[in-house]
Amino acid sequence: MNTQTAEADTDGDTEGNRLQALANLWISGTPPEPRFDTIVQLAAELFHTPMAFVTLVEKDMQRFKAMHGADFPDIPRCMSVCTHTIESGAVLVIDDMLEDPRFAGNPLVTGAPFLRFYAGTPLTTDEGLRIGALCILDTVPRNDFGDEQRKTLERLGALVMEQMRLRRTEIIRSTVMNFSDATELAFFAIDANGRIEFVNRAALTLFGYQQDEMIGQLIDIIIPDRFRGAHHAGLARVLAGGTTRLIGKTVEVVARKRDQTEVPIEISLSIWNDERGVGMGAVIRDITERRERDARLLRMANQDTLTGLSNRHRFENLLQEELSENKTVTVALIDLDGFKDVNDSLGHAVGDALLQAVAVRLPSVLSADVTVARFGGDEFAILLPGTLQPDEAMTAIGAVLSGFEAPFDVGGHVFQLAATIGVALAPLHGTDAEELLASADFALYRAKKAGGSKMLMFEPDMRNDSLARRATQDELLRALKNSELVLYYQPQVSLDDGHILGVEALIRWQHPQHGLLYPGDFLPALESSALALPVGWWVLREACRQAAQWRASGLPPIKVSVNLFAAQYRASTLVQHVTSALSDHNLPPSALGLEVTETIALLNDDNAFEAVHHLRDLGVGIAFDDFGTGFASLSSLQRFPLTTLKIDRAFISEMTENPHDAAITRAMLMMSNELGLETIAEGIETEEQEISLRRLGCQAGQGYRYGKALPPEQTAVLLARGFAGQIPIRMH
Repeated sequence: MNTQTAEADTDGDTEGNRLQALANLWISGTPPEPRFDTIVQLAAELFHTPMAFVTLVEKDMQRFKAMHGADFPDIPRCMSVCTHTIESGAVLVIDDMLEDPRFAGNPLVTGAPFLRFYAGTPLTTDEGLRIGALCILDTVPRNDFGDEQRKTLERLGALVMEQMRLRRTEIIRSTVMNFSDATELAFFAIDANGRIEFVNRAALTLFGYQQDEMIGQLIDIIIPDRFRGAHHAGLARVLAGGTTRLIGKTVEVVARKRDQTEVPIEISLSIWNDERGVGMGAVIRDITERRERDARLLRMANQDTLTGLSNRHRFENLLQEELSENKTVTVALIDLDGFKDVNDSLGHAVGDALLQAVAVRLPSVLSADVTVARFGGDEFAILLPGTLQPDEAMTAIGAVLSGFEAPFDVGGHVFQLAATIGVALAPLHGTDAEELLASADFALYRAKKAGGSKMLMFEPDMRNDSLARRATQDELLRALKNSELVLYYQPQVSLDDGHILGVEALIRWQHPQHGLLYPGDFLPALESSALALPVGWWVLREACRQAAQWRASGLPPIKVSVNLFAAQYRASTLVQHVTSALSDHNLPPSALGLEVTETIALLNDDNAFEAVHHLRDLGVGIAFDDFGTGFASLSSLQRFPLTTLKIDRAFISEMTENPHDAAITRAMLMMSNELGLETIAEGIETEEQEISLRRLGCQAGQGYRYGKALPPEQTAVLLARGFAGQIPIRMH
């Protein structure tokens, strides 16, 4: 039985939008959770059915988030009944699937568990996108499912969605709080009465207090007696609408700890007005023992700076040398199982130390002629020359699995890691470095898909997993040649007066059969292919060309920002491409902004870091995109040559309703101001969000409140309006 991929849900939304909405919930592929298990158990009890499930419908698979009464593996979407539920947009009831021609041939109907009755309600996001279903099933036909039961099932489905939204909020909140607690700077938020509302872990450590000893107390507790009079006078001036010399500056003063000893500090104050009145923020650094900045010496181009191992560039060169001499060789790609949990819970300092320990252990369990490299993150690679037979290769590489049996003792923490390994042999599985590494990557992907903590050798059928991705990549090659790729532009505006500061260039695909496609439909395939570089360079040049054309037509000289792919960031020609694009179109460096994600910026590539630093020094803007969704530490922000921080929409959406979220956003803006960065808030949709952000000191915003991404001609009209001042740019 074949089921067509679900088309748009409402208002012209594409399947890509639906899949992106599912991805944004960060739930697909995650283990069972009590909050969802309880709901399916309740559903089964309410409707007296033996089975109930929460399902998530991906592009090609249906996954089970919660199961009651059966334990099914994930199934292909073509076998899914729930895909019909999301297409219907309402409660779907099938009294007897054996009598319904759509499902009579379904293997789950004709075979175990011999399903007959089905009722399901779609799980619908706030945007009207249906990402899965809550369903109940029985092995006998039923015809007693009436309107009241449908309403009850719908309410349970709404409860599932509420739990999914709550789960995502909890993840975001935990990420932000972990980030705050991972910094070495002390953060304070102070209300109009001078009482402490928020402190981070660094503040507690610096001043020697417990959190409950500081929250609600006057900030006087860290001010020596002889300075309190001046402090009170300054606070009174601020409350009366005046100014203080400390606002917007970094000054050195003396503070007092809990034990009454004094400590010299460096402090920067900011001030805001919100519905509760005046508030202040303080960012404090202990300068008695200044730590050296996270500045690493540039290392050799062939060495990973964190571990001292060979890096990817060196590894690929060695591999190609072996292959060019027609030598037999084995390569293995290794991912560390459980490493992400270490980073999330203990921070990057511990994570880096653990990576260094792994880098010491790997060579110790392998023979001396083996090359061990770190490709980035928690991905390592092994080059084993001279292996002739697959069983010999598996035996040699298998020593890695044995080497991970002993725990790692790092910084007082004991970690039990495991490794997932993909292995490929030359010339059996590839005759050049790219093909051989791709084969090992296919094997690694299959091993991770099978649960991880194992080693698999490449087999030809593993390529089938990438056929769809490669088909898209082939179409993208045609699209690039046929000029099917286009750029749309979304305005970035000043929150002070609403005028347009710049635009962000966003790629679209004008597909000859499928119409306008959004990045979610093709970006994963693009980023994993060799096309990432030519497409990325095209985006750069096209954005510069368009910016020059706008300027030539008399429009304001705004900044155009483009997103860098990881491949561009690592490319040795990055500076050359950027400077050529600017000079060819007679644009100053200040006319261009480059946006990188936290994941890209955290790649341990000193050559790339030096290139971006050079571009920043020329005047090109460098921005962290979607800040808060990755794992950048404060030291990373200090080290990376940033000019701008873009706060992800996830932190903006609920800040006007939730005081805790507002405090988090405030802390992020304080941090950005302390680091001297411009700040752009993404995803602004309401006037309330705009007003709150402006009061908190955010300089710029982007989102549907000011306009969606538009083609160049419509963007020009928008720029002309904003430039001429005839129509306010803010859109209601």
